[in-house]
Amino acid sequence: MDSVALWLTGALVAGGIYWFVCVMGPAEQKGKRASDISGGSISAEKVQDNYDSYWSFFRRPKEIETKEKVPDFVDTFYNLVTDIYEWGWGQSFHFSPSFPGKSDADATRLHEEMAVDLIRASPGDRILDVGCGIGGPMRAIAAHSRAYVVGITINEYQVERARAHNKKVGLDSLCEVVCGNFLEMPFSDASFDGAYSIEATCHAPRLDDVYAEVLRVLKPGALYVSYEWVTTDKYRGDDPNHVDIIQGIERGDALPGLRSHADIAATARRVGFEVLEERDLAAPPAGPWWKRLKMGRIAYWRNHMLIKISAALGVAPKGTVDVHDMLFKTADYLTRGGDTGIFTPMHMILCRKPKDSQLADSSA
Repeated sequence: MDSVALWLTGALVAGGIYWFVCVMGPAEQKGKRASDISGGSISAEKVQDNYDSYWSFFRRPKEIETKEKVPDFVDTFYNLVTDIYEWGWGQSFHFSPSFPGKSDADATRLHEEMAVDLIRASPGDRILDVGCGIGGPMRAIAAHSRAYVVGITINEYQVERARAHNKKVGLDSLCEVVCGNFLEMPFSDASFDGAYSIEATCHAPRLDDVYAEVLRVLKPGALYVSYEWVTTDKYRGDDPNHVDIIQGIERGDALPGLRSHADIAATARRVGFEVLEERDLAAPPAGPWWKRLKMGRIAYWRNHMLIKISAALGVAPKGTVDVHDMLFKTADYLTRGGDTGIFTPMHMILCRKPKDSQLADSSA
């Protein structure tokens, strides 16, 4: 009996470890595993150096405010974090409001579908995803609208991941992914029927530059919606706690500088858009978007333990522990931003390119 009891105990412990690590570890079933975490396009032996390089940008703040330096800065960041994001968060690298009775996955999907519904995309339309990541929103939007979605991301590794996911779910005929800079997009004038960006343009040093590019590639009369990371009207620049929170978000998310909610519509109009609607999608009755961050603390400690073990065994690259620790600290800043109400990642602006746009006339 003692040997049977010992065997059963061992089996239960082994099963518990498997459940804790393999079932509860990844954010999605059959998703990325801890053993798969890499440095993106960065070779394993250079992950630590690139992490140190990422932080060096903040010692030269003027460099991350320029159009020339930001692409390398953002590309480095996403090489470091893409696998960890996909493993710990899922394929959609953004937040969403919480809805009663809806899972995180359902809330994410509804948030994405809202974007394409706002721009009134129809089957066969050619739609641009500005800053597509590994394509989580792209796939949800293509499946929902049956539009043809073209995504652009600065990071080559994300292009590879997005294409692999598109093919895996059978949406590669509706989804195209391009590696490029959304400040200088490789697309012809007036070539898209609509466009959206979900928490992506915050990486632009000047919002004017990316909005002007989106305007250029849209057809006259086409709609563009963006979910922007901004400070709200509750933010006070003379409050040290507020400043600390916002700077923490900027450092941990590769942001040249968070904008005020008051600047978004003015920027859109300045480059030539008509602004149709503007509101914070995080405002009541929407539930707190940061709820998932608060509930994920146990998962963080589990995942951090796994990464430490993986790094010690040489499975995960050296420097991965530092990256994961940075992201956890950033999650705390984001949570504080939500709790205080001084930050929202979903300030929505809906714009239209004028039907008599001079850009369209000059390119005709």
